[in-house]
Amino acid sequence: MNGRSKKELRQRVAIGSNPERNRAHNRRVVLEVIRFHEHLGRTEIARRAQLTPQAVANIVDELLEEGLLVELGRLRSGRGQPPIQFAVNPNGPMTAGVEIAADHMVTALLDLSGGVRAKSILPLEATGPDTVPDQVTAEVQRLEASLGADRSKLLGIGVVMPGPFEVEGMSSVGPATLPGWTGVDATALFAKATGQQVFVENDATAAVVGERLYGAGRQIGSFCYLYFGVGLGLGVIQEGRPLRGAFGNAGEIGHVGLVPRKGKVHYGPAGALERFVSVFALRERLAMAGIYAATVDDIQTLHDKADPTLAEWIDMAADYLAPTVAMLENIFDPETVIFGGGLPDSVLEAVIAALDPLPVSVATRRQRSQPRVIRGQTGQLTAALGAAALPLLDTVSPHLSVSNPVG
Repeated sequence: MNGRSKKELRQRVAIGSNPERNRAHNRRVVLEVIRFHEHLGRTEIARRAQLTPQAVANIVDELLEEGLLVELGRLRSGRGQPPIQFAVNPNGPMTAGVEIAADHMVTALLDLSGGVRAKSILPLEATGPDTVPDQVTAEVQRLEASLGADRSKLLGIGVVMPGPFEVEGMSSVGPATLPGWTGVDATALFAKATGQQVFVENDATAAVVGERLYGAGRQIGSFCYLYFGVGLGLGVIQEGRPLRGAFGNAGEIGHVGLVPRKGKVHYGPAGALERFVSVFALRERLAMAGIYAATVDDIQTLHDKADPTLAEWIDMAADYLAPTVAMLENIFDPETVIFGGGLPDSVLEAVIAALDPLPVSVATRRQRSQPRVIRGQTGQLTAALGAAALPLLDTVSPHLSVSNPVG
């Protein structure tokens, strides 16, 4: 690593850079430091961001004028004049995040502090490019209107969709994908419909960003996130940043075939992981037993009633996921693997419990700060939160910047 330790690399993504040409990056650093610590004075901001006091003073003044920060008053501590405290303005600009899934749409409006100001989950009957952009526009406007929000305060819209993107033989194939989008410039289409700056991302990558910023990954620098959408996706955070791949398709684990701990082995497309371990696979198994489960609440009700078909699926899912976890550990060496997404918390916890005993991997260590597998904390909103963070990344977070990675 050219003589630099991993610790040094972690430090590099958390500090500013004083040259004027890096001013945009320094603004993101200042906002991220304040957002993470909730409120700070100029001197403390400069110390934590490793910027000069004058640079911080100039940036703070700019951010106050733009409405991105607010002044809270003075903090009483010790001798001398107490420092004026600054915080991210919760009533300032917002971002919108939209997850387009195979059968539903999740929309969230976030303020710059990461607070969810409005949210909705709606069923989708049609998911093609001729209908979805207008539906996104209408729902974002409806949520804005419910807040009395001025559209000029919207920094942008993040839209996430299931991948893989533009891969012959894989795109628009399978239960989780969206037919009709091959060859379509989704970013341009959504931007034209909404009149906003739009960022389009893989749903699992957005979900891992959401969990990193707002959930169980806030204090974890490197982790894998198994996203239970309609299909199954993988997001990876390495050294605080999302792993995207050359074409935005990193993490298409749902298309991987693995040998379960027990049961019949399937080869080819029929053996793809998401055919057995996904919300679609669970609903399909329940339907074969004459049980209709359209929502997370329906699945929760079945779990509360100790439904035997659901219990059988949990055991089967664990048989596939145990070797999956070990594989991810051996490839990425994460601090932990997080399960989250479109399943009830209690079902995710049951699946995690059924993983035991996990296969031996590089993660089989006595001294661990985290369990090998934990449950996420952001639930069904995970991908939408990550989507809403996409416009935020260029404004707030140097740690997770996709378009301008630090380092």
